[in-house]
Amino acid sequence: MTCVAFSPDGRTLASASWDRTVKLWDVASGRELKILSGHAGKVTSLAYSPDGKVLASGGDDKTIKLWDLASGAAPRTLAGHADEVSSVAFSPDGKTLASGGHDDTVKLWDLAGGAETRTLTEQTGQINAVAFSPDGKVLASASFNTTIKLWDGASGAPLRTLMGHTTALFAVAFSPDGKVLASAGGDHTVKLWDLAKGIGLRALIGHGAAIRSLAFSPDGKVLASASADKTIKLWDVSGDVFGPEANLCAP
Repeated sequence: MTCVAFSPDGRTLASASWDRTVKLWDVASGRELKILSGHAGKVTSLAYSPDGKVLASGGDDKTIKLWDLASGAAPRTLAGHADEVSSVAFSPDGKTLASGGHDDTVKLWDLAGGAETRTLTEQTGQINAVAFSPDGKVLASASFNTTIKLWDGASGAPLRTLMGHTTALFAVAFSPDGKVLASAGGDHTVKLWDLAKGIGLRALIGHGAAIRSLAFSPDGKVLASASADKTIKLWDVSGDVFGPEANLCAP
């Protein structure tokens, strides 16, 4: 298994693997619903549109497939990356797709027509993760070169570079209120950033290997981190992460 994604209503889980397919599962019963075939290589990233009608999949065949789940129509293909597409993310309004690739670029796509609207090249190193802020105003990208780049979500203009990790980054996630960004990678550490000031707030230490994925709970009180050390840690971030009274621990 290479990646998974829940539908917005939580009823369906999408999963992908080395066999070049995407599988849809009924969460309640565990029953396989559908197999989506079309990629010419392994599928490396998945994301549902906000309305749950479209599933985007990126692969090492350098393409993005847009699967129309409502109609079952053949997928649209977005081609433009020169190497593996390692991450995809929809804007909150569902009009734009961001993709990160091993060609050291972030691309923005207009989903109405399927056209590539921007190629962002100001960040070096393969892009391993992209994420939009909850209001869509900021796009974050995490790179193999240890940096996080913040971009204007609409224009693609570079806003800020966050530096503090010592090895490649693999994951970024915004808190539900959009005030905090979490990042993680090969240095076994999760970092929390104050987005308004562009400064680091906390380093969460406890994993014994690279951290590959991050997710905030809907209420923003818990941060989950998944690592190559074969563990998932749940961090209590219900306190004030901006102040010394923060209650940050991994049960």
